[in-house]
Amino acid sequence: MEQFDEIIRCPKSGGEICYRIQVTPDISNYMSLSCGFITNSLMKEGEEYYEETFETLPELYKDLSWKDPETDLVWIPNTINVDGVGMVFPMGSSTDDWGWASVKSIEIPEEEQKNHPIPGKEGEFMKFRTDMTTLERFPERYYVQALDYIGALAK
Repeated sequence: MEQFDEIIRCPKSGGEICYRIQVTPDISNYMSLSCGFITNSLMKEGEEYYEETFETLPELYKDLSWKDPETDLVWIPNTINVDGVGMVFPMGSSTDDWGWASVKSIEIPEEEQKNHPIPGKEGEFMKFRTDMTTLERFPERYYVQALDYIGALAK
């Protein structure tokens, strides 16, 4: 099967920037730039993939999850980590007090890289690290601006 993608209206936010990528005849991945949430065809209560995913999620992600009443797909906030660019993730104390956090990456000087091993990769070291001094917070509906802040969007 050939993989295809399309832009659809986001069922969570109603926004117009939601990507659907069909990876197999039965599985599609969804990523909404309108709201910053993701899901896939296996993210339904009772599915093994859903259960395994929810076991490992931080509490804020679980609390923010949203179930589409039409498809029963459960949407969760996305974390973006682009090596050498930065990271965007949800940050807050509750569903009433949260937003997107953006942190830029900085290059680790070559002489310090030996202090930053890549887990599971013997003899390999990180070249970038997140710089928490660059942390910026964005309101819930400003996901695209959070991505833009770290430079994750192509110009």
